Amino acid sequence: MKRIAFVIAATFPVMAFAASNNTITFNGQVSAQTCTVAVNGNQANPVILLPTVSAASLSTAGSTAGETTFTVSVSNCDAPSTALPIKTAFLGNNVTSDGNLGNTGTATNVQVQLLEASGGTAIQLQGTTSVSGLVLDVDATEASHDFAVQYVSVVGGATAGTVSASVQYALDYL
Repeated sequence: MKRIAFVIAATFPVMAFAASNNTITFNGQVSAQTCTVAVNGNQANPVILLPTVSAASLSTAGSTAGETTFTVSVSNCDAPSTALPIKTAFLGNNVTSDGNLGNTGTATNVQVQLLEASGGTAIQLQGTTSVSGLVLDVDATEASHDFAVQYVSVVGGATAGTVSASVQYALDYL
């Protein structure tokens, strides 16, 4: 009998569960409103090209360069009877302790910073960060808001190289 128990135990792998490392969290939303979403007119996998800037323009910590506007727009919405504010929720990939997007390219001492609007305040990314801007006006079926992105120097003295960063986005109609 002991052999049978041993054979059965050896046949099935032993699984250990750690309470904090194996949790899957699912988040979603049920809303009275949904719209078609686009970034700079692209509904899937938009790419925002920042201009090439000189390392000298990012020579001191906190200096910025290459501000580039991008537009988040909604269309095919149900026309609301009252103005409907829609928040854009950003979830950064590789977020730095400064709340910026970390560079995965070859340039050093440079990060990518999102702005609430062109010339606006920096968005401090912390987990999913909801930002105001889009407003679907009464009886409107579409709206748009311009955000911006720029290079920001950290520690001082960005070096020449490529810059790449990414952020996921979703709309929050509540």
